[in-house]
Formats: sequence, C-alpha cells, structure tokens
Amino acid sequence: QVQLVESGGGLVQPGGSLRLSCAVSGLSFSDGNYGLNWYREASLNERELVATIYTRSGGTKYADSVKGRFTISRDDAEKTLYLQMNDLKTEDTAMYYCYARGSWGQGTQVTVSS
Repeated sequence: QVQLVESGGGLVQPGGSLRLSCAVSGLSFSDGNYGLNWYREASLNERELVATIYTRSGGTKYADSVKGRFTISRDDAEKTLYLQMNDLKTEDTAMYYCYARGSWGQGTQVTVSS
C-alpha cells in the first residue's frame, strides 16, 4: 500500500523560505523511472503541478511560476521527497500535495502573508 505523508508547511512572510517533506512508503525508488511530484491547490478543483523529479534519471521539471525559487530533491535512503521553497510570494499560498504513481498525500498548508 502506497502512503505519502507531507509535512513542513506553515505561515511565512513574503521573501521567506520553507522546506516541505514527503515521506514515501510502499514504493521503490529503484523500480523504473517515474516521477515524484509536488502539486498545489490554491482554489477548489485547480491543482497545479509545481515540480517533478524522476527516480532513475534524477531529471527535474518546474512550473514557470516557481523556476529559480523552488528546488525539488529526494533522499533515496530515507525514501523522502523534498521541496525547498525560497523567496516565497503571496501567490504561493496553497495546499501542497505529494503525488506518485496514482497516490496522493493528505497535503500540507503553506500560507505566505505579512
């Protein structure tokens, strides 16, 4: 059974930083080349793909809105996905979700406000 558990969200001022974590269980990072993803949802039914990292190649992709500010990474030994978010803006406020191979985490709220 796949489980994804996010943590690290919170309230931060504009220009600040947060690091989100997603603990992954029930998936092998060495089983093929697939994407580990962060999505966010700022309004109902509009979930945006923020960043992807591929398990075998390590290749990454980012939404244009976060390029240069966010960095996705993973720790294979800890089976954890990360999203380092710097220079946060009010428009980054959203619920952030981890997604992999058809499974979603429960989300972690990020609020950027002064």
